[in-house]
Amino acid sequence: MDIKEIQSLIKFVAKSGASEVKLEMEDIKITIRTGATSNGGETTIVQQIPMASAPMAQMPVATIETTAASSEKAAEDAKQEEDAKYITIKSPIIGTFYRKPSPDKPSFVEVGSDIKQGDVLCVIEAMKLFNDIESEVSGKIVKILVDDSSPVEFDQPLFLVDPS
Repeated sequence: MDIKEIQSLIKFVAKSGASEVKLEMEDIKITIRTGATSNGGETTIVQQIPMASAPMAQMPVATIETTAASSEKAAEDAKQEEDAKYITIKSPIIGTFYRKPSPDKPSFVEVGSDIKQGDVLCVIEAMKLFNDIESEVSGKIVKILVDDSSPVEFDQPLFLVDPS
């Protein structure tokens, strides 16, 4: 496809009133957008011509991506194994998570706090009601998984507790 054919295509699309046309052929891709765009209503052309490259040049890239994905997966598996020895306290309701009873008070618990069954860990506001979330286990807070004043979903992990 030469420049004259592309220009003719642009004029045809502009007159037709279409807002976007995509044309894909063996060696070229063309997208034509018309109408009220950020460039003042002008027509935009995007051409992408895939470059022919040797298959050997792509092999190391694929290997690197696979290696990076494998190392991320291994790190994630190790983290899950580490977290498996802890008990996860999850949100029983949907709402907004608060670590403090009020803005001027200290947090209910911090990382490293010893907790007993029945201790209040946080408050979740749902429909203007503040619900105390109590611990169902005794142990030590290892990790707080949610930021203060963040929305939480039902069954979303909030805390990791070491029961030992």
